[in-house]
Amino acid sequence: MKRKDGENHGNRRGSRFLLNAAMVAVLAAAVFFVCRYMADNRMENFSERYVLYVCPDMTSEAITDSLCRGAGALRKGSVMRSAAKENLSERARPGRYVIEPSYTAVYAIRMICNGWQTPQNLTLAGTIRSKGKLAAVIGRQMMVDSAQVADALDDAAFLEQYGFTPENVFALFLPDTYEMYWTASVRDIFDRFKKEYDAFWTQERVDKARRQGLSRMEASVMASIVSGETLQKSEYPVIAGVYLNRLHKGMKLQADPTIAFCYDYTLDRIFKKHLRIDSPYNTYKYAGLPPAPINVPPKACIDAVLNPDTHGYIYFCASPAFDGTHRFAVTYGEHLKNAREFQRALTARQRERDRQAS
Repeated sequence: MKRKDGENHGNRRGSRFLLNAAMVAVLAAAVFFVCRYMADNRMENFSERYVLYVCPDMTSEAITDSLCRGAGALRKGSVMRSAAKENLSERARPGRYVIEPSYTAVYAIRMICNGWQTPQNLTLAGTIRSKGKLAAVIGRQMMVDSAQVADALDDAAFLEQYGFTPENVFALFLPDTYEMYWTASVRDIFDRFKKEYDAFWTQERVDKARRQGLSRMEASVMASIVSGETLQKSEYPVIAGVYLNRLHKGMKLQADPTIAFCYDYTLDRIFKKHLRIDSPYNTYKYAGLPPAPINVPPKACIDAVLNPDTHGYIYFCASPAFDGTHRFAVTYGEHLKNAREFQRALTARQRERDRQAS
């Protein structure tokens, strides 16, 4: 009996040990999975703010690699587990995603799977004098290919939906910074610019244009000439006033930027021989405004045309100070005096350059 009791006691101790071991194993497993869940779902997982661009043909491996390296993943395993759990390989959506250090691995992956994009700034700025440049500026900032934008700019049927033609489409684009999704299609982009165009042309602006004897398109054409004359924003209203004075007097505009446009902006200097080109954009040959804008005019140029300085200036030429400003004149005699001073300064400047080069 004593031996049997001892065996039972030993068996009970063995069972308790196995039970305790099993409980410890279960507890350890529970702690492991809870810790892993917390690491994946509750804990910040990145050390850097990172802008992740997901292209349509990117694999899940390429996405997670870019995410881990760019955002400095603290726990790469959390990213991989989250990618598998959320089925990233099947659900990844193209887009621009801003990953913040405070994001968990699961949240970052869910952003990509659900298309929770952060808007992209599309900025039009600087001098844009060709459709190729306009298409390239858009293509550099958006997922859409610049060739697709270029095709749209020459597509008469497509542009007709917006009330424009391939010739006057520059007027549709108002330089500024606009928020839109990086994955926006060509149509999305044109829709947005048409919305901004309609918002810009308030009834007040339309009325101001009418008081100058201009339509919206004609105001944009005039603004493009002003934009072609100077980079000095302070001179926009003065130069706009000069050209409006000429227009209202029935004079030819005689605007050099329109001649440059006729030669696709390939001329370094404009000479008298260039003024003979037969083109409706040659404002030395034909009176009135050219048919369409010669560049993408800034909003400030359009507003300068709508709110020009009131003065009697008819002429202007570059300042001999070579600071980008101009001298203005009421009479042709004053203009000739200003022009001679500029030519003398230009000649002296060239001689000094030649002396230094020799």
